[in-house]
Amino acid sequence: MLNIELLCVGKMSQKWLADGFEEYRKRIGAFDRLTVTEISEYRITDDSDSSRQEAVRREGEVLLRHLRGQERAVKVALCVEGKIFSSEELADLISTTKKDASKIIFVIGGSGGLSDDVKKECHIKLSMGRMTFTHQMARMILAEQLYRAESINAGMRYHK
Repeated sequence: MLNIELLCVGKMSQKWLADGFEEYRKRIGAFDRLTVTEISEYRITDDSDSSRQEAVRREGEVLLRHLRGQERAVKVALCVEGKIFSSEELADLISTTKKDASKIIFVIGGSGGLSDDVKKECHIKLSMGRMTFTHQMARMILAEQLYRAESINAGMRYHK
């Protein structure tokens, strides 16, 4: 059984997304253990670039403290410049991780994204595509894709 952790900036405040996420968390439970660690989103005081950069930097410090205590885990940063995986490639990543490690951590940043230091700490940079999603949507979509990956690995019909 693989321990999958979603390390996220911010909380799930929209009920319909939280409900969708919980449905996929429940489904993933048949295969793996999915946990969520939420850190507080730093409040941006104005719409300036410097304010956004400060928020990303401060969130990054907290994320790094958590990630640096996880040397044996595979660490995956969700970021726009990452590699776009197909569902089958994500299934391969999950399968390989189960053989080589006991834990995988997916890091989802806040509205400003992830700091460069957090991205450097991660082994893999994963992009959800060229479109932009809220961090709450990204969490729900990632959970669905993780369930899809597990169903692919199990040979289930869900993926078809």
